[in-house]
Amino acid sequence: MRVAVLTCLITIGALCAPQALAGTRVLVQTRSYDIAGNSGAALVAAMDSRGPKHGFMTHAIAQTAYTVDWELGVIQDKGACRLKQANGTLNLFYTFPRVASPATPALKTRWNRFFAGVRAHEQTHGRIAREMMRATERSIVGLRVAGDPYCYKARREARQRIQATYAEYEARQNAFDAREHRDGGHVEHLIAALMGT
Repeated sequence: MRVAVLTCLITIGALCAPQALAGTRVLVQTRSYDIAGNSGAALVAAMDSRGPKHGFMTHAIAQTAYTVDWELGVIQDKGACRLKQANGTLNLFYTFPRVASPATPALKTRWNRFFAGVRAHEQTHGRIAREMMRATERSIVGLRVAGDPYCYKARREARQRIQATYAEYEARQNAFDAREHRDGGHVEHLIAALMGT
């Protein structure tokens, strides 16, 4: 499961850093919530009641949330406006379950397999978010709008490019979730294996 927020700040004028593009950075935080149970079914029930919120009434097993911030520096150049600097920050927040009760060796083995699958699923969401940042940077690099002395058009164009890239990658996130969570999909198999069915 995934939650996302996108913001954009555009500054005008001379910037301190002379380089054209400073690039993006990724900050990752991992959180956990405790669950307890002496069977796979009990652990699934605990995740269903204690996991991160997913909608109004339901809970997810795990979650990838992210915020995206872009700081874009534009400069006037002979009546045109051009992008001088783009700094993007992707803040990734992973939330995973953690077993806080003793487990039999068999349950521990099933849990470890289950958790590896859950972690891989959430890290795929993170990989797609990173790809979104690279694609966004490529879409705005070299942006130059002629006849735009106050940079209104350039700001609007930069926001539109960022939003278009964001929409494309959100569609990829949703398609990935749809494949993973469908009946008979990967997540269903992970849960069934944890429960020993």
